[in-house]
Amino acid sequence: MSESGKPRGQCFPDNRAIDQTSCTRDMLLDREVCDRARLARDARFDGRFFSGVVTTGVYCRPICPVRPAGSQNVRFFPSAAAAERAGFRPCLRCRPEAAPGTPAWQGSASVVSRGLALINRGFLDEHGSGDLAAFLGVGNRQLTRLFMNHLGATPGAVARTRRVQMAKRLLDETTMSVTEIAFAAGFSSIRRFNAVFAETYGRPPSQTRRSSPIDRTRAATIRIRLAYRPPFHWPTLAALLASEAIPGVEAVDGCAYRRTISVDGRHGWLEVSPSPGEDCLALMLCLPRYAKLRSIVERVRALFDLNADPARIGAQLVHHPQAARLLAEASDLRLPGAWDGFELAIRTLVVNDVGHADVTGIMRRLAENYGVHLAWPPQVGPHLIFPTAGCLAEASLSGYGLSRQTVNFVNRLARAVRNGKICFSPTQTFEDLVSRLRQTAAFDRPTANWIAMRTLGEPDAVPFGARTVRGLDAWGTAELADHESWRPWRSYVAVLLASAGLRAGAGTSGPLVRRSVRP
Repeated sequence: MSESGKPRGQCFPDNRAIDQTSCTRDMLLDREVCDRARLARDARFDGRFFSGVVTTGVYCRPICPVRPAGSQNVRFFPSAAAAERAGFRPCLRCRPEAAPGTPAWQGSASVVSRGLALINRGFLDEHGSGDLAAFLGVGNRQLTRLFMNHLGATPGAVARTRRVQMAKRLLDETTMSVTEIAFAAGFSSIRRFNAVFAETYGRPPSQTRRSSPIDRTRAATIRIRLAYRPPFHWPTLAALLASEAIPGVEAVDGCAYRRTISVDGRHGWLEVSPSPGEDCLALMLCLPRYAKLRSIVERVRALFDLNADPARIGAQLVHHPQAARLLAEASDLRLPGAWDGFELAIRTLVVNDVGHADVTGIMRRLAENYGVHLAWPPQVGPHLIFPTAGCLAEASLSGYGLSRQTVNFVNRLARAVRNGKICFSPTQTFEDLVSRLRQTAAFDRPTANWIAMRTLGEPDAVPFGARTVRGLDAWGTAELADHESWRPWRSYVAVLLASAGLRAGAGTSGPLVRRSVRP
């Protein structure tokens, strides 16, 4: 008998059979490629698919250290949710919940990517699938069909898997109590958490915790490991984030990125740093409550583009001479996000008015005069919460050296955010956010593209313009006109340009690159 009580070799109690040919075709998985990657334990495929072993009823990551099962006994799935829907349970050795984000939806319909982003941030913890469908502007049946086509599971099944995976990670990696973990993972009750966890892992949460070797002494902070696909070059991404860090709110160095955060009116801070010898970043988080933990983790992952597949992106860009020459100067491809798109938009307005030399001082004064001081700041690092939209909506900003027009744009943008007309989250589509930024703050299209790209993690934005990348004449009209050939990774080319400018000592001011590198 297996741990879940099912006879070994029978994963489907109702004797249903899986049509593996149909499964691999519909889920865009090549069985031979998946099997070779599984047998070789190729880390580059980690998170791209999961393999279910019929004889044990367990599903694993391609890098699972357990002796590989015979190929004839293995089935492949594009997501953990699809494997669980087929009756398999997670492997306790390779921990599927710790795999990099499943990229099965990448490049598919915008509604699927937006829906998955909302699920990852906990939307279905407080709403139903019908609410999600209505929010995305589609019918519930259509949303279910799209999720089944791209992920092999319904939105509800994906959300359930995300909750239980987060709970397993918190049990393994933090000192939080079981009750705290249940609600932090998105469950509505302890009873429901215990039932789902036992159904998924074949044992109660308390037994899983007892088997973990971590010291359970309570602490004010929690630590979580965030996996990614290598390569990941910390200095490159840190330099880009440091170039636009707001003093008192953010601090970036060669060792860590630190910033203050506010979640549902509760203030705290986080620190992200490389984890030596591992393909993951270490997240340290300090908050009064962790009810929105899943959303915070997803925002951090987006900030460092941890769901990206650099090998896939680089393999396409290397065929384009202009992008290839820039790519040769960077060992990886990551799209730096923005923890708060409102901060980025305000900073962009200021830098477009006063320039790079004065923007840091003005942003510091804004944080000091209109922000909130943390009651329990970290020993080293930032201590100010950036001003809310409500604080800046009517601020006079006299004495800041800003033009009257820029002050008006700051006020208008803040009022739009305060009133819900602009939302810097996956609830707003990329094009809609670009349109609203242009209407509210008179950003030109490339600048609005840059802000929306950073906020929503859009891989194929077009932020190429006089205000976003200076010195474009060095590229030539023909080369810029050919940017269609960089699709679907045009955002990454823009970041490569920004990185080249930093290495050349040009400096940046938000999206501005003072000088581009001639290919």
